[in-house]
Order: sequence, then structure tokens, then C-alpha cells
Amino acid sequence: MLTFLTIIAAAIAVRQADRWWFSPRRGHAPTATRRDLVALQRARANNVTPVLLMAGHWVEMAGWWMVAAHSGAVGWAVEALAVAVKFRHLQEVSHFAVHGVLTRSPRLSTLLAEALVHVPMGLGPVPVRRERHVRQHHPNATVAGVDPNLVDLEQAGLVPGAGGWRFARGLVFPLTPAGLAATCRSLAANLAPRAGWWRLPAFGAAAATAFLAGGWPAVLFAFVLPRLLLYPQLAWMSLIVEHRWFDAEPVSGSPAAVEAARCLRLYPQSAALALLARGTWLPYGDLFHYAHSAHPAVRWNYLPTLERIIGLPHYTPSGLLAGSSAVIGHHRQALREPASAAPSPARRSPAAV
Repeated sequence: MLTFLTIIAAAIAVRQADRWWFSPRRGHAPTATRRDLVALQRARANNVTPVLLMAGHWVEMAGWWMVAAHSGAVGWAVEALAVAVKFRHLQEVSHFAVHGVLTRSPRLSTLLAEALVHVPMGLGPVPVRRERHVRQHHPNATVAGVDPNLVDLEQAGLVPGAGGWRFARGLVFPLTPAGLAATCRSLAANLAPRAGWWRLPAFGAAAATAFLAGGWPAVLFAFVLPRLLLYPQLAWMSLIVEHRWFDAEPVSGSPAAVEAARCLRLYPQSAALALLARGTWLPYGDLFHYAHSAHPAVRWNYLPTLERIIGLPHYTPSGLLAGSSAVIGHHRQALREPASAAPSPARRSPAAV
């Protein structure tokens, strides 16, 4: 067991190379403006540390698979959550690959996202995600009938006038039978031959590796359960706290002004909760979605600094569930008032750049 935990610790240590290399605190480069941050990011762009970062996540996951072979029920629960968090982290790293800021080479960014995230996790092809996320979502965030993410929320039952039970079910949609069925349909489509003949064998190879590392407990509790239920729920929670989905203010102006009216920033006053979120369900740049939405070409390492430069969005909830300004309560109130639903395409805001 000590050997397996050492592997996990070593994998975490390997990932720190990318953090150290891109850190805005390293050296004496100026970071007072967005231009400074972009210049620093370009100067430090490379094709080595991102590979170490992504490999480190998989080596850590392999360590959890090995631990699964020597665990009981409590251990399996911990490992299921740990691997779900790993999947969530890999998804978010690949998100920056989709934006072309993971590595110096755009082609390598796409290759790493495909080979180390999308294929072994059974996600769709990277070009499809780029079209949906970069070209459809970013310019049209919260716009009804246009933003594909808002469409997903609506299909889960989060629509104006939704009753209490329907709203609650929508918040945990991936854990419901309908949500699980949707995940399975998506997985089947992503692994179908028309998406690429190699995708299904590669996904199977990932599951086989889990079996070789930890036997059936690793496959069941540290691969299948996280992939089908826990990881989708973590990603869903992240989606819910990205924007004021149902009452965004349609404004014009600079990208920062547009996004300030339709984004939110969770836990601005709680360093402890922010740290917990960044380590689990809002990794890398996800907690700083406003800064990312205003300037999508900025790597996650520089988003906290960018946030200090451009400020916070209009809505800064202190909690997810509890508190007068909690995100869930805010969404619930917005859906009680049909008139406050997201702006129609006719009121569409300018695209963020």
C-alpha cells in the first residue's frame, strides 16, 4: 500500500513542473496588465511541461487503481471520488487545449487532448468540442436557443416555471436515471465507428489498464462508477456555477463588461472554500470563469492575476447552497419569474474576444 501511495505522491510532484514554469510569481516579469500576462504566457509556452502535467494525472489515477485492489468499501468510495476528480481535472486541462493555450504547438494541444483525455474518457472528438464550446458557447453564453450549454440545462428541466421537484432533479440530473441514460447515449455516440474506429479500442484499453492495475474493484469503483455518474455530476455542478443562466443582463461594451453581466464568481470571500473547489470540482481556471470568458486565450495560471486586473462580475455569491446570495437560490428565484429568463437571440450581446 505504501508503494501505491508513493506513486500517487510522485505523480502529484511531477505535475508541479508545469505550475512552477508558468507561475506569474517566478522571475520578475511585469504582470500589471492583460498584455503583460499574455506576453509572459507566450514567452513561457512550451511542449514539455504540459505533457508532464497530463501524464501526472494518469499516473496518479493508476496509483488509485492499485490501491483499489487492497481496499474495502470505504476505500472504494474514496477511490471512486478521487478518480472522478481526476477525470474532472483532465477535462478542464483539455478545455485549455481546445482554446489552443495548453502547449506552444496547437497541433500538440489537440493531440494531447485527444490521446490523454477525450479518447480514454470516451468524450467526443476535439474539433467537435471546439466548435461547440469556442464558436457556439463563448460568443453566445446564456442566449436562449443559441448557447448549447443553456440548451443542456433546459433539457434537464431547468426552465422558467419549473416546480421545486423538477428544479431539484435538474440540479442532480447526471445522477438520475434519465441523466445516466443520456450519459450512456453520449458515450455510445462518441465511441461509434463513425467518430473514429480507434476510439472504442482505446477506451477499452483504458478500462483494461485499470483491471491490470487493480482488478475488478478498480474497473467498477475507479473507472466505471466515476465515468458514468460521479464525474458527470462534478462537471454538471461546474456548469451550473459558470453563468447567471436564467437572468443574465444583456449589455454591450467591452468583453469584460459583457461577461460581467452574465458570469458569476463563487466564493470571493472564502479562501478555504475557493481552495477546496479549485482542488476538486472547479479545477484550474474554472473558478475564474468570468476572467476566462472575458479573455479566453489566457492560460489558467494567469486567471487569478487577470481577475485582480479586471475586477469581479456583478454577481459574486458566497455559497453554492446556503446563504442569501447562494447560486442555487439565485437560479431558483430567476426560474420562478419567466420574464427574467435568459435573453432571446434578438437581444444577443456582442461576442467576447
